[in-house]
Amino acid sequence: MNEAEVKEGTQPQSTLQRILNFKIGILPLGVYLFLLLTVFLVLNRGLMTKDILGGMALMSLYGYTCAEIGKRIPLLKYVGGTVIMATFLPSYLVYAHMIPTDAVNTIKGFMKSSNFLYVYIACLVVGSICSMNRQVLIKAFLKMFVPLLIGTIVAMAVGVSVGCLLGIGWYQTFFFIVIPILAGGVGEGALPLAMGYSSVLGQEQDALFASVLPCVMLGSLTAIMISGGLNMLGKKYPQYTGNGSLLREGDDEIQRMHAEGEKAKKEIKLDVEKMLVTGLFAFSLYIGGMWVNSVIGLPAPIVMLVVAVIFKAAGIIPDYLEQGAHALFKCIVLLTPPLLLGVGVAMTPWKNIVDVFTNPAYLVVIVCTVASLIAVAWFVGKAMNMNPVEAAMVVACHSGQGGTGDVAILTAGNRLELMPFAQVSTRLGGVANVTLAIAFMRMLTNG
Repeated sequence: MNEAEVKEGTQPQSTLQRILNFKIGILPLGVYLFLLLTVFLVLNRGLMTKDILGGMALMSLYGYTCAEIGKRIPLLKYVGGTVIMATFLPSYLVYAHMIPTDAVNTIKGFMKSSNFLYVYIACLVVGSICSMNRQVLIKAFLKMFVPLLIGTIVAMAVGVSVGCLLGIGWYQTFFFIVIPILAGGVGEGALPLAMGYSSVLGQEQDALFASVLPCVMLGSLTAIMISGGLNMLGKKYPQYTGNGSLLREGDDEIQRMHAEGEKAKKEIKLDVEKMLVTGLFAFSLYIGGMWVNSVIGLPAPIVMLVVAVIFKAAGIIPDYLEQGAHALFKCIVLLTPPLLLGVGVAMTPWKNIVDVFTNPAYLVVIVCTVASLIAVAWFVGKAMNMNPVEAAMVVACHSGQGGTGDVAILTAGNRLELMPFAQVSTRLGGVANVTLAIAFMRMLTNG
């Protein structure tokens, strides 16, 4: 009988029980093997349902498996291996036809019909905001725009300079490499960017979209790897990180409030009813954001984020929502590997990623742009009394693959509680860059 079993007063486990309790992700081996068997049998007969049952079963099986592989690969595991394998390995497996067609169609259908990505982001954002200390939230949001703005300007300058040195030319580098990286993702960034370019240049939108998409994806991959490295740096040098807190310990009052908030969270007991109520509150905020989007064009996730912050800052979020928010956040985080798997299968074409590697000059520009963005955020954040690791990760999301990139980057950095700040970095920063880039291109073309 081991020490833990003596303390808990339990009977010693047999060898078989210990084997079956070994976990792959959150799944004990016994449950994992049963899920594997049932999925195999159903796929073999062509009976897989293209709904939440089939989608979640497949995404959980493949997602936790790929994440577990990434967690165990030497060196890669220190730079976001879990995220990289959960997202990009499935993309390759689909490209190589190593995942059954029925499984791929089920996952794609579920991701499209259920809007699972935004369900996840809504729960994560609202859960994080509502469970955060009010004063910490207000001060952190006001401070984060400075490293974001300065980092973006420097990243543009560095990217264009490197592109010119490598013979690509400033025009091609700026509009077709740097801006796509900083556009805020695919659907919210690269697509409207391609539409704008098409209108200005009179070229086919599909061709323009295909030319900018690889840069978006490789920029996100670079940010994921750097974020994983930042996480390791924070573990080795704890003076540079707040372990999820954006503001540094130097502000005694902020630190005290943050510590009190974290202590209160640990004392909260899981209440399924409160968690469900908070989830429905998150959905209502997102649906309201859809209405606002139809009226003024502001993206629904940003509306949801702004309203949640206003409610929290005004102190009108009731206690039961704050308690439910913490439980909701802890619960939704467990679904990250299945979500990343869905992103890899449904939203990450492997061919587009490979295309960039055929042009090393483009790859160098991408890496330099993202690295300079994050490096500037580190030093500016530190100068503004922010935790450098957290400041750098938040701004790193500006070079990510939209909402999917935010999830991947923060998961690699083990800082998902920073999602509200990442959404601002990605979406508001992306909208601003896309708008200015199209206006600048139109000015050059007409001039």
